[in-house]
This record gives sequence, structure tokens and C-alpha cells, in this order.
Amino acid sequence: MTYKTDIEIARECKMLPVSEIARNAGIDEKYLEHYGRYKAKIDLSLIKESKNPDGKLVLVTAITPTPAGEGKTTTTIGLADGLRRIGKKVTVALREPSLGPVFGIKGGAAGGGYSQVVPMEDINLHFTGDFHAIGAANNLLAAMIDNHIYQGNALNIDPRKITWKRCVDMNDRQLRNLVDGLGGKVNGVPREDGFDITVASEIMAVLCLSSSITDLKERLSRIIVGYTYNDLPVTCGDLKASGAMAALLKDALKPNLVQTLGHTPALVHGGPFANIAHGCNSVTATKMALKLGDYTVTEAGFGADLGAEKFFDIKCRLSGLVPSAVVVVATVRALKMHGGLSKTELSREDMRALENGVPNLLRHVSNIRTVYKLPCVVAINRFPTDTDREIEFIIGKCRDLGVDAVLSTVWSEGGKGGEALAAEVVRLCEHESGNFSFSYELDASIEEKIESVVKRVYGGDGIVLAPEAKKQIDKLSSLGFSSLPVCIAKTQYSFSDDPSKLGAPSNFTVTVRNVKVSAGAGFIVVLTGDILTMPGLPLSPAAEKIDVDENGEISGLF
Repeated sequence: MTYKTDIEIARECKMLPVSEIARNAGIDEKYLEHYGRYKAKIDLSLIKESKNPDGKLVLVTAITPTPAGEGKTTTTIGLADGLRRIGKKVTVALREPSLGPVFGIKGGAAGGGYSQVVPMEDINLHFTGDFHAIGAANNLLAAMIDNHIYQGNALNIDPRKITWKRCVDMNDRQLRNLVDGLGGKVNGVPREDGFDITVASEIMAVLCLSSSITDLKERLSRIIVGYTYNDLPVTCGDLKASGAMAALLKDALKPNLVQTLGHTPALVHGGPFANIAHGCNSVTATKMALKLGDYTVTEAGFGADLGAEKFFDIKCRLSGLVPSAVVVVATVRALKMHGGLSKTELSREDMRALENGVPNLLRHVSNIRTVYKLPCVVAINRFPTDTDREIEFIIGKCRDLGVDAVLSTVWSEGGKGGEALAAEVVRLCEHESGNFSFSYELDASIEEKIESVVKRVYGGDGIVLAPEAKKQIDKLSSLGFSSLPVCIAKTQYSFSDDPSKLGAPSNFTVTVRNVKVSAGAGFIVVLTGDILTMPGLPLSPAAEKIDVDENGEISGLF
């Protein structure tokens, strides 16, 4: 069977003008700033001026990722379209894709099949320029740091202790580590430096947690860029850079309005790394979406142990958001990989592998219900090779936990394939009440917070602090940062810090290697391994297949 590509499916869709999407969502034209016919930014004043009560917030998360794929974004979009089909007023809130994965190995991030946000080419490429603005603000700060040192260094910055890197929104391993400022005195001060990908910049996290221009400037001012020769922190505010940076970011702070293939309004805004940051779309987009309908469907990056944990313990805590229900996406194929099958063997029925892998799903579901105390449903993203016996096995295991599992066919059927899931989400939101709680309290020590996540969410025995990490925790505590939430960066491929431990491992500890503060964003970053903040391109980059013809029509984008 020949399947159409995502871009072919998207092109078949007859998009409505964004003004019509806005009108259907109840957005007055005065709040819109048009970026062509099918994209617009929405002014932040809508949140303050809207008299509408907030709708219900639904989070879509997933099992631990595998190369087999889970379809989290596709399910998020299909669920929103499904809710619309059963008569609910709904808005979907998503992250913006990074150019790095688009041209690398992962491809785009606008959903897939018949559950996409459009115009997918624009969303996956330059969109409305938000990431470019973030990169410009990031690099302005970098330039002001080095210029300050060149011009006499009144702040006494130690060039060996500069923590701020330049950034570019592209996978380029060559830029991870470099020496700049060469070429003699007039060309700067030589020092070791490096680049992050734009989505890993703290400015991305700051933008996604800011509620206004004033809040944005205050957060930018708190960013620590390095330390003095006396080991005291130097901030963006010390360099007087926050005003100019905010000027570059003023439009990027406004959420972007587009649509799904089913013409559901979609706010696509922000895209912080799901490891060293909180991995979900902006607070402003989520809060705006809640004003526009009965339901807002959003997602968090990676599996529930990373994305959902950060969504709850960081985004919800800092913003006051409270989800009404959670969807955990799973596939038979991915669970069989967790049970020990290789990617080449997934098309055949294997009940033993499925039985070995399903504890991964059950641990994620249990965490949602017992740690965060929220109603939950499992969405089984069905593939043609899945057998009825395999599906029934998963449904039975979920039923034993007191959770319903619903088949989802949104990739092939769009919103129609999400109606059953939508009905269960509505039932949870209207008839089951949660008692939302966090996995740790802010008044705990940094070490206690990390240990709480490892024990309660990952299922581990505890943590091992490397000597350097212990020193860093002590220093951050002495500087007054111990009351911040923690953002644990670890492999996305396991509950543990070892990517080879699939399924639901036990009897493990997590080694904390480094701890640093993202003071502007407002959280402590905990590094448990070698987390790359500048990815590289694969052997055969997706960029090799992307082209554009003389009519401007793009091909190869998926």
C-alpha cells in the first residue's frame, strides 16, 4: 500500500483564512497581527480583556520514547479535532518545531497523516520568526559580554567562567566547542566558547514562562552569564542588556494562530528543549487558549517522566495552571521494543515481548494517578500490524489499574479517529475530579527535590552526587537558589539515566554530574549525563531530500 506523505496530505487541505479561524474562536480582529493569509499573532491583551471563563486543560504525554515512534503530537492534534467533531469548542496549544530536527533525523513537528497543523511548511521552517528573534537576543547578550571584557571589564568577569553561549537554530556539531577572539587585540579577547541550538537557549525557556513584557525583562535581567574572578555571579542586568533584548523579543512573545486540518484553532508558540528546560509551549499560549474554548489540548516533550513531570512541577507550579485530565499515548510497537524486540521484528505478534514491555506504560499511568493525582486515559495509537490480541492485552492491563485505554486512529482518519478518545476525555473532565499535587515541595533542599523525582517518578532507589555536583549544590544554595524547582536532564530513552535500561527498570540510582541555575527561567538544571545542547546531523540528513521547484513548491518535508 502506498501512503501519501504528510506534506501531500497537508496540501490537499483547503485552509480557511486565519481571520475566519479567529472569528470561529471568538477572537476579535483588533487582537490579530497578520503574517500572510494563514498565520497571525495574537496580542497579549486578549488574556486580560477576555471575559470568558477558563476552559479545561488536557495534557497529552506518552510512554518512554523508542525509535518505533509513539505519535504524541499527532494524537494531540487528532484529539482536538475529535473534540470539535463531538461538539466541543476546543483549541490546541503546541510547541514550534526547531530547524535542527527538521533538517536532521526527526523531521518536522506539525503532527502527521490526517492530524496536522497547517501551513506545515511555514510552521516547520521560518514560521513567524520567533526562533530568529530568540537567537538574535541570545547573541546580542553574548556580544555584550565579550565587548564588556574588551572595553576594560569593569564587572571583573573571569573569561574562564563565562557560562553564556552563542546559539544557532541548526544541528552543527562543529560549533559545540571552539576558541574565538583570535586575530590580535583589536579582534577581542581569546577564550574558549561554544554554541547551543536555539531551543536550548535559556532565553527560549524565559520567553515560554513570561507573562508580559515587564515579566520578560525581569527574567532576562536575572539570567546569570558567568562569574567574576571572586566567584560572584554576573547577570544580564549587570550588563544592562535586558531592555534591548526585550525589544528584539516583543513580537516573539505573542502566540501564533494557525489551524489543524480539521480547522480547529491552534496556538503554536515556543519550543524549549525537553531536557534542560521544561519542554512545552508558552504559558501565554496555554492561558490564551483556555480563554478561547471549553477545552485546551496541549502536550509535553518526551515521555511522561521528563515532559509531564516538568509540565507539572515547573510550568504548572510557576503559572498556576491545573490540568483536568491527562492522556498517555502508547503503541504496541513501542511497548514490544521495551520488551526486548528489535525494530525489524515489530510487525509480528509477540505477546511475551509485549508483556515484558507493558510495565513501562503502567508506571507512567500510575505516576499520573498516584503522584500527581489526576484522571488519566491511555490512547493506543494503532498501527496496521497490531493484532486484536495485543490490543486487548494492553486494554486489560490498564483496566487492572482502573484506567480506560482507547484506540486512536487519528493518523489515518484525523478527527474522526479521535472521537472515542475525545468522549473519554470529556467524561474524565466532567465526572472525575483530580486532587492535583506536585512530586516535591519547594521548601525541600535541592538534593531532596532531585531524590523525590528519582524515587517517586522514575522508580529508582535514590541519587549519587558526583563531587562537583555537591559543590555546585552548596554554592547555589548559598546564593539563595535552593527554593527553585528542579529540571532534571537525563536520557529520554529510559526511566533511569542509562538508555539501555528499557521497560520499567528497578534497583537503580541516578548519578548527578552537574548542577546549574537558569535564574531567568526560574529553575535548577540537574545534569545526569552527557546532554547535548548542540545536536549533530546524521549520516543521511533529512535536508538531503528537501527541495523547492521554480514555483516555490517545497518537496521532501515531512
